[in-house]
Amino acid sequence: MHETFQQSVIDAFRANAGTVGGPFEGTDLILLTTTGARSGKPHTTPLGYVRDGRRLLVVASGLGAPLHPDWYRNLLAHPAVRVELGGGTYDCLAVPAEGARRDELFARVVAEAPGYADHQESTDRVLPVVVLELPGPDPAAPPVRSLADKLVEVHTWLRGQLRHVHDETEAHFAARAGRTGGGGEPPSAGLGLQIRQRCLAFCQALEFHHTAEDGHMFPAMEDHHPHLRDVFDRLRHEHRAIGAVQSALAALLADAAVAEPDRFRSELARMTDKLTAHLDYEEEHILPLLAEVPWPPAAPGARTA
Repeated sequence: MHETFQQSVIDAFRANAGTVGGPFEGTDLILLTTTGARSGKPHTTPLGYVRDGRRLLVVASGLGAPLHPDWYRNLLAHPAVRVELGGGTYDCLAVPAEGARRDELFARVVAEAPGYADHQESTDRVLPVVVLELPGPDPAAPPVRSLADKLVEVHTWLRGQLRHVHDETEAHFAARAGRTGGGGEPPSAGLGLQIRQRCLAFCQALEFHHTAEDGHMFPAMEDHHPHLRDVFDRLRHEHRAIGAVQSALAALLADAAVAEPDRFRSELARMTDKLTAHLDYEEEHILPLLAEVPWPPAAPGARTA
């Protein structure tokens, strides 16, 4: 899609809450924003989709081109993506389907959009089907009113993602050992794209969180609480130790087919131990200092009652 024309589609989408005319009139479209695999910059692409419950299915067809489109290569490098659907914007995890599940979902897409079958016939590559899970509200989540609440929210997400990766990894190993008792394809020797994508998104989010703490939050807090310098020094030291494990995990995830799943399992256990102890220590010493700091922060120049 020509860049000028693509931008006109994006502009029309955003101006009309997802409704686009011209050649896309009546087409179900989303805007998918990925992070460039090499540039690290955001890239937005209009894509057709098929809804499957709270999942959106998109096909990396490129109209049957011989190579995967850029947006697909981007999400393999950076699984956290942003989806604009109608008038809403959602942060999602992008997970390409594999094996029999991919074939099942591709058939689901073709049933609603037969043109993708023609695209598949035009190329030798298997067209990837990417699953985008729309996040739902968590009715049990407490309201976020302070910076302490926000920190707990981030930590809860990190713990949850780590737990998901662990559970999926153990299920994968159980299936490899033939203990599931179910039918279908046996898992491959690698870990699988779902585990890879979730773990990669977790590692990237954790790196962003710790960089923000080291660069902004901790220095500002140290100025007001110099007697806690040893606490902040320990937290920064733990960030570096966790970063080393994070780098080891990321290295194992560099290829879509993980070659050393047993080593990954060992590194994941090491990450779980280190991060759990770190988050517990940080919450014990830092949360009380943030309980009175409002969230979201007031805009510059705003007056409080």
